[in-house]
Amino acid sequence: MLKRYFLTGLLVLVPLAITVWVISSLVQFLDQTLIWLPYDYQPHNLIGVDIPGLGVLLTVGVILLIGLLASNLFGRQFLKLWEILLSRLPFVNSIYSSIKQVSDTLFSDSGRAFNKAVLIRYPDKESYTIAFLTGEPSPEIAKHLKGKHVSVYVPTTPNPTSGYFLMVAQKNIVELDISVDQALKYVISMGVVPPSKKTKKIHSI
Repeated sequence: MLKRYFLTGLLVLVPLAITVWVISSLVQFLDQTLIWLPYDYQPHNLIGVDIPGLGVLLTVGVILLIGLLASNLFGRQFLKLWEILLSRLPFVNSIYSSIKQVSDTLFSDSGRAFNKAVLIRYPDKESYTIAFLTGEPSPEIAKHLKGKHVSVYVPTTPNPTSGYFLMVAQKNIVELDISVDQALKYVISMGVVPPSKKTKKIHSI
């Protein structure tokens, strides 16, 4: 009986403790960014005390300000000049362009990252895994493929930020009738937290 209560307590406290730790660590990290402020304007020098969370607010404020400036005509022209400058720096250009392409795909309104959760056969014909639709192969690659193919991202467990990029025949995928969030939770939990909806097969394997 005591063992069951102890395990139940762990199931409640461990996710809560990890969540609090991640948030507090993030707040502390962002608070350290206040060192870019002039020395006399840093909170502990200006008013004599530190203000927890001020770094978070300032970071969010700076991001919003940059987004506001980049949304007008002057800001867009400045960004174009900045990108032209970076494009002339060989090593920097390769890094910046790669990161920008990924960020544009993930964060832009027109981005196609993680459109839908699907089921594919991987890593062999006897195994299945969850993947996410990311688009279609480029025309240069598609002309070498037989039939209609789609691009998918196969996340690893329990860290979905690493994984594999595959091009799979569209006829060999099963579209899942669950949200991307539910599928990610299923992957991260190593199958412990199942999706709440049933799957819907649209393509036969």
